[in-house]
Amino acid sequence: MAGSVDEQPIENEGQGRDVVLSARDVTVAFGSKVVLDKLNLDIYRGEILGFVGASGTGKSVLMRTVLRLLPRRSGTIKILGQDFDELNEPQRNALDMRLGVLFQQGALFSSLTVKENIQVPMREYLDLPHSLMDELAHLKIRMVGLAADAADKYPSELSGGMIKRAALARALALDPELVFLDEPTSGLDPIGAAEFDELIANLRDSLGLTVYMVTHDLDSLFSVCDRIAVLGKKRVMVEGTIDDMLAYDDPWVQAYFRGKRARSIVPQDNGARHDNGSGGK
Repeated sequence: MAGSVDEQPIENEGQGRDVVLSARDVTVAFGSKVVLDKLNLDIYRGEILGFVGASGTGKSVLMRTVLRLLPRRSGTIKILGQDFDELNEPQRNALDMRLGVLFQQGALFSSLTVKENIQVPMREYLDLPHSLMDELAHLKIRMVGLAADAADKYPSELSGGMIKRAALARALALDPELVFLDEPTSGLDPIGAAEFDELIANLRDSLGLTVYMVTHDLDSLFSVCDRIAVLGKKRVMVEGTIDDMLAYDDPWVQAYFRGKRARSIVPQDNGARHDNGSGGK
């Protein structure tokens, strides 16, 4: 059932489910410009949450705020039950190790090979023998569907899809519980994007991941997301399943999920979505 955060408290939703990320009354501003205003959001263990909104509304701002890359003016954020503001440095490092991040363009270090990029978080947080780090890096490379010889290639030698997979391998380097994906299929062709969506869903199922995905990709939203949260008016204006989005009475939400770009996905006669077997729960 869809929930409008402005209409009812978010605490009443998902009762009994394990919340892995909780944002309460989060406000973020750049100078006098308020981007997020008393925003509330919960993400539940094991789900893939798609986070959408019009360009410039602050989708990536929220992700970067959660990751402490941007400051917030007020509000609280708890990840895996912990508030970073209340932790000392060793505790923060321990919590950081339980998180993985894939930035929009991959953000691989151009001077490092794929294997060396994957080992960056290992070197930062772990004290492991070089041989073990090599073994773990090769394991992550296989996990994301890259060929073994990709390990010694530089980002400049990779296709767009390979860069995304290599960046995902790095995000999974420390076996995180919660993974943040910023526009993971951006720049990929439809086949590559569909394959990446399938990879995300398979990894969620096999590793027990929770995934927070910022995306504009309607195919991703329809095929792999268990729930969707829509950002508008500086807050989460509605959250729920795809069917909840299709039924929600808001002009922007209807234009987004029933517009021309969505017509190949959503039958226009009854609003039911195609079920290809890879979607959410």
